[in-house]
Amino acid sequence: MRRKNTAKTLGYAKRYGADFTDAFTNELFTVGVFPTLLHEDPRYFRKGTGGGRRRTGYAISRIFVARTDSGGERYNFSELFGNLTSGAISSAYYPSSQRGIGNIATRAGFQLGYDALFNVLKEFYPDLKKKFHRKSN
Repeated sequence: MRRKNTAKTLGYAKRYGADFTDAFTNELFTVGVFPTLLHEDPRYFRKGTGGGRRRTGYAISRIFVARTDSGGERYNFSELFGNLTSGAISSAYYPSSQRGIGNIATRAGFQLGYDALFNVLKEFYPDLKKKFHRKSN
């Protein structure tokens, strides 16, 4: 009985460690290394005005469009390269059945979707907070 619990704990620790490392390497490369090398600004800038569809479309588009250090816009290479690099690094510690180009692309695709979702949340959070947050006297 004791061995089963130890095996479950070890399995959980491996999954937690892999997820933590995935998140760490993704942030490191997507927000740190590649934006510095490519002179891109990884921050999300809210649109803040307009209808819901337009703002949602804008938020999702920021996965593909980055601001440059000089103030212009171009394809968001930092987002793409950062997610692919993180996925490639994860091949070092995932089981052999979860390695390969297809799995790297899948992990990068999920991360792109996750980042797009969070851009939408960043776009609308201040409005939702203003609507639902009531000051107590």
